[in-house]
Amino acid sequence: MVERQLRGRGIYDERVLAAMLEIPREEFMPESSRKFAYADDPAPIGYGQTISQPYMVALMAQCLELEGTETVLEVGGGCGYHAAVLAAVAARVISMELIPELAEMAQQNLEKTGRGGNVLVVCGDGAQGCPALAPFEAISVAAAAEEVPPALLEQLKEGGRLVIPVGGAWDQELRVIHKQGGEITSRVATYCRFVPLR
Repeated sequence: MVERQLRGRGIYDERVLAAMLEIPREEFMPESSRKFAYADDPAPIGYGQTISQPYMVALMAQCLELEGTETVLEVGGGCGYHAAVLAAVAARVISMELIPELAEMAQQNLEKTGRGGNVLVVCGDGAQGCPALAPFEAISVAAAAEEVPPALLEQLKEGGRLVIPVGGAWDQELRVIHKQGGEITSRVATYCRFVPLR
């Protein structure tokens, strides 16, 4: 997976590659989906949600340009895999998940894989961010919004980056938003398809 799907497709951040080499993706997936753990595809995790394609997890983490000192807000925590990857390359991760059962699953998965030490799983509406713990040096959103939620822009620290899929159900752009000097700039990293942000 790491050599062909990630490094072979242009993922160059060695810390992200090392994290994805070390973290057992199958341990974050239901038994019925584990045979697809290292396929280059999203996979169902229940409740109408998916674990993101490995390439997309790696690309999003790389786009945040993390150095290891940051506090990251993750929106759409799902089964906890993306939080585990982010936690390996950042100081702390606040992982928000709207569906209580998935938030509990994420917590259990992080604990059983020994990856939960610097992750706080919060059950709540990630589109509103987490004002009590803001601001954040980086924000990663694993669900598509029709437009960037204003609360997330407000909670992004000066100099920080926000990675978010933006668009409708079938036509989305993975945007990398940078907040610097009071200005908001945005670029498109790739095109993608995520479940909707609710």
